[in-house]
Amino acid sequence: MITGCTESVGVRAGEIMSDTRRRVKVYTLNEDRQWDDRGTGHVSATYVDRLKGVSLLVRAESDGSLLLESKISPNTAYQKQQDTLIVWSEAENYDLALSFQEKAGCDEIWEKICQVQGKDPTVEITQDPIDESEEEHVEEMPETSHLVDLPPCELNKLEEIADLVTSVLSSPIRREKLALALMNEGYIKKLLQLFQVCEQMGNTEGLHHLYEIIRGVLFLNKAALFEVMFSDDCIMDVVGCLEYDPSLVQPKKHREFLTKTAKFKEVIPITDSELRQKIHQTYRVQYIQDIILPTPSVFEENFLSTLTSFIFFNKVEIVSMLQEDEKFLSEVFAQLTDEATEDVKRRELVNFFKEFCAFSQTLQPQNRDAFFKTLANLGILPALEIVMGMDDLQVRAAATDIFSYLVEFSPSMVREFVMQEPQQNEDDILLINVVIKQMICDTDPELGGAVQLMGLLRTLIDPENMLAPTNKTEKTEFLSFFYKYCMHVLTAPLLANTAEEKNVKDAVVGSPKISAVCPDNFQTAQLLALILELLTFCVEHHTYHIKNYIMNKDLLRRVLVLMNSKHTFLALCALRFMRRIIGLKDEFYNRYIIKGNLFEPVINALLDNGTRYNLLNSAIIELFEFIKVEDIKSLIAHIVDNFYKALESIEYVQTFKGLKTRYEQEKDRQSQRLNRYRRDARSLEDDEETWFNEDDDEEGEAVVLPVEKSKPEDDFSDNYGKFIEAKKVKESEDKENLPKRTSSGSFKFTFTHSAGAGNGANGASSKSSGSPTSPGSPTSSSAKLAAAPAAAVTKQAGLVGLVDYPDDEEEEEEDEEEESPRKRPRLGS
Repeated sequence: MITGCTESVGVRAGEIMSDTRRRVKVYTLNEDRQWDDRGTGHVSATYVDRLKGVSLLVRAESDGSLLLESKISPNTAYQKQQDTLIVWSEAENYDLALSFQEKAGCDEIWEKICQVQGKDPTVEITQDPIDESEEEHVEEMPETSHLVDLPPCELNKLEEIADLVTSVLSSPIRREKLALALMNEGYIKKLLQLFQVCEQMGNTEGLHHLYEIIRGVLFLNKAALFEVMFSDDCIMDVVGCLEYDPSLVQPKKHREFLTKTAKFKEVIPITDSELRQKIHQTYRVQYIQDIILPTPSVFEENFLSTLTSFIFFNKVEIVSMLQEDEKFLSEVFAQLTDEATEDVKRRELVNFFKEFCAFSQTLQPQNRDAFFKTLANLGILPALEIVMGMDDLQVRAAATDIFSYLVEFSPSMVREFVMQEPQQNEDDILLINVVIKQMICDTDPELGGAVQLMGLLRTLIDPENMLAPTNKTEKTEFLSFFYKYCMHVLTAPLLANTAEEKNVKDAVVGSPKISAVCPDNFQTAQLLALILELLTFCVEHHTYHIKNYIMNKDLLRRVLVLMNSKHTFLALCALRFMRRIIGLKDEFYNRYIIKGNLFEPVINALLDNGTRYNLLNSAIIELFEFIKVEDIKSLIAHIVDNFYKALESIEYVQTFKGLKTRYEQEKDRQSQRLNRYRRDARSLEDDEETWFNEDDDEEGEAVVLPVEKSKPEDDFSDNYGKFIEAKKVKESEDKENLPKRTSSGSFKFTFTHSAGAGNGANGASSKSSGSPTSPGSPTSSSAKLAAAPAAAVTKQAGLVGLVDYPDDEEEEEEDEEEESPRKRPRLGS
């Protein structure tokens, strides 16, 4: 079983790790019958107490964790392939493979497996697979029937041979026996010799039988047979046999295609003959699987798993051999970036790199990392800049595929390269801007290339993969770079197609549909939708940078022009952009929307949509429902104040009535808070007044005359006006009665708070007679005059009038000196 635990099983990991013979890659076969790389480690066969048996253990070379723990079962069929592979099935539809770095390591583990099962290590398969239907017949089989008896390989026996091969396909055990018989007698080469005879004689019946035989042999799914069939001297005859499908009126011409049409182009001469042979073989076997063989039925879907594995491991070997050739890649890059290289040659070089990168996906992770780092060091990114700007569509498409491999491998590596470019290049030829322009200028009516490039751009600007521990500032630096050098290129088509928005700015809610400004051809609408999708992603993930950009460019207003497009999908993209902005519940955005009256085009679109119940209708209502549920007060107030009359007739949902209810509830709450504040203010003044009255009563000398009822607050302005007029008259008559200066030269104001400090008509008595109120004083006399009830006050058995006379000044100052020390501490209490 595949596992990620690090359980100790008594194996000395240090010894295993140092043994390169036991270095392996672990593969599992997925549902699509493709091999998935589970990691690289070192294998051992040791006894595990918990499993009560000898088991295959693979520990990761990176951290020693357990990649594989599989007990060697006596009944499991293990198969050895290509000298360095061991393949077996642990459960139904769960196939495993170990790919060894060295043949010696494979042989060593194979011997231990055979030792546990009591088999001869010279066999290539340890067990005969037995299905349930045959288990009951196993004991009846005589021991001598180890192989299937094959008819003589003759022309008149072809029909008998075809029937035999076809009949064994339903029986796993008979398939195994037939495969062994074919290998032991060298039968495949004999059959292919008969094919040449039949073709020369024009023996159509014999050719049809050979088609059935060769197709059946392929379905035996045996690597040892594939090694023979796909060798240089046999593979074209195998392809020839597969041309004569009995169901076809005329045979196919696969050999003609492989030898004449499909040309093997060596962009750089390959001197290694083994590598060249492996490339030819892989291409032809891939052709057989993809083109010649029919799509397997449900019954046959597992028959070609070994063929898939054969191709897979061939590709791994090809990439490894190319990487080991130090001069090869350097020469390829030199020609790719050489300005003197002809366009045709450059196209071939780019296509080679595309295939090379595709093959590299079969490498184990650490080898794949080394592969792409090698490409980066050799200058793959500057080279892509050149070829992505070429006019040749095939070259650009291939370069885009290579770029996608690089971005998938390491977005940080690509970002690091592009951030260094402004130092050498102008904005127009920056790699990211080249990518954006290629997206914008995609001539495909379905924008297939543009969709692919948009996905790559999103990967590059995604903050989630900007968390590399080696560069803490990558996110800030790259986003600043992108918004400075690239964002204007991305939004150029959007701004250009909404440039006349000002002409429709004054449209009123409910008016006839405004003619769309943007060209309403489908391809342009698709492009704008892609750009909006990317901008919406930015709103979600680039809060600071995109906010500044939207505000500075008034971008949302331009986007909402697209609500008028006849293409509903584009209007929905524009609405989604606004919905993401509102979803942030950011008051900066909310104030921007309110100030620009940006709900108007949305509400116009809702009203223009009428009673049609469609996606646009639902999306707009969901936008307002979100505002209501989240109780975004500023937007609710704006919508109700400006648009409720146009929306109140919509009753099939309660969204807009709910907004009105929210609005009124908030108004009521604000009104209650205001009234409470006013009551609290009056109560505070009443408490002050009572306190002063009590203070005067404690002296036992003051007599308080009856107090008038306080006047309504609406009389404040009248009372205050009368007070000011009386004050002006007083000041004009008694200019000589000025406040005293202190020794520091400033005026000294002293105020006494009492019930007499009422309104301007009767109150406002201060201990320093005739002193005007000071705007900077701690307690404004005018405020007291406005709020407190009018009253007349007697002080020491005498009535104190509104105006004090000079004769009383000295006496009152003495009183002030006596009272102040006692009252001041209480003001602060």
